[in-house]
Amino acid sequence: MKLGIHAYAWCSQWTNDTLDLIDRVKGLGLDFIEIPLMTLDTFDAAAVKARLDAVGLEAVTSTVLLGDTDITSGDAAIRAKGLQYLKDCVDATHAIGATSFSGVVYSQHVKAAKSRPTEEEWAWAAEALREAARYAQRVGVTIGLEPVNRYESYLVNTCEQALRLKEMIGEPNIRVHLDTYHMNIEEKSFYEATKRAGEDLIHYHLCENDRGIPGTGLVDWDGIFRALGELKYDGYAALESFVDVTDNMNTWVWRQLAPNGDALVREGVAFIKGKMAQYGLE
Repeated sequence: MKLGIHAYAWCSQWTNDTLDLIDRVKGLGLDFIEIPLMTLDTFDAAAVKARLDAVGLEAVTSTVLLGDTDITSGDAAIRAKGLQYLKDCVDATHAIGATSFSGVVYSQHVKAAKSRPTEEEWAWAAEALREAARYAQRVGVTIGLEPVNRYESYLVNTCEQALRLKEMIGEPNIRVHLDTYHMNIEEKSFYEATKRAGEDLIHYHLCENDRGIPGTGLVDWDGIFRALGELKYDGYAALESFVDVTDNMNTWVWRQLAPNGDALVREGVAFIKGKMAQYGLE
């Protein structure tokens, strides 16, 4: 299993001023950094790739769709803009030498929905992602669907729903990205949901139930790592704990969840590496 960390453990927005995080992640002995693509207009892919290559570190990317890029919108122009944004994210991912792009890429994050999604909305999501997936295949990029909790999405909340959407899309480079923070609300069992993802699992966010330091809360880490061990999972897994709020997506960090980003990372990495060793995932 490849162990990494999301850049938002230290910063609230990715810019060239945060390139030093690549060196910091490498210094921690981690395998990769997860870079958010929320602000593509200022994303300097050449600078990111140069720094990754210089220190010898892998990267994955992620994002969430917002109101003006919602591929389940009733407005065709917004759906088209959302599709183009997904393609631009694929291009950015490829440009930094990465092959994994995932997140809330199927509908607006924190959409003000008043009813359950319609079959037409499911179809709109599948249609756009099918085209995005075919576009991504040309450059060897895989797209991961990340289920999030009911307060952040009305469409995909569970692994089972992500697999349903994957089947509707019907492209081989669509996979599943699980997140323990959301699973703590929506899944009946961390173990069963992880096993259900199976070979479709491409990325895993390792978060405590309060987004704080892994191992200090309620998440069933033994169930998760038992499943990952049985799957012989060799994909990406990142700590995703936030230390601040940001104006480019909702993180809801209203109190201090760790003394600082370094403490969160140091203690969280030590805990996760211990579980990896315990369940044969080193």
